[in-house]
Amino acid sequence: MSGDEIGRLYLDDLGHRLARLRANAERAMEQVDDEAFFRTGGAEENSISLIVKHLSGNLRSRWTGFLTSDGEKPDRDRDAEFEHREGDDRVALMASWKSSWEIAEETLRSLSPADLVRTVRIRGELHSVVAALNRQLAHTAYHTGQIVLLSRHHAGERWETLSIPRRRS
Repeated sequence: MSGDEIGRLYLDDLGHRLARLRANAERAMEQVDDEAFFRTGGAEENSISLIVKHLSGNLRSRWTGFLTSDGEKPDRDRDAEFEHREGDDRVALMASWKSSWEIAEETLRSLSPADLVRTVRIRGELHSVVAALNRQLAHTAYHTGQIVLLSRHHAGERWETLSIPRRRS
């Protein structure tokens, strides 16, 4: 197998894994009402809505101009992603989520195996494209896992599993 073939396999697999994370998070969020979507367990805890807001900001920042600009955009206010602001209703947050995912998906589709050996910047720090992609996958998995866990908790008895139900393997 050639290096280009391995690179294409990697990019395709990464795209598949990110799509699965998105789908699981969205299926989980569909199972909670607005009250649960915005509920926090305490002052320093994040709600599903705040995780959505943060991950949307992160995806937009990292994937916009992925190969040509720093992954931390100057217009991003990361701290504000962890605060509810006027206009932060579920419809607006989910529109931002959708838009950010579309940027990520479009950018990932545009990458070629040759791009994997390039270097990008995130917060001024140099990363290989592979390292930046792996970093993004890990970050996305971390937060989508939080969304699923909180959704599962809030849905309680109404929860419909996202994978193989218990005792049905």
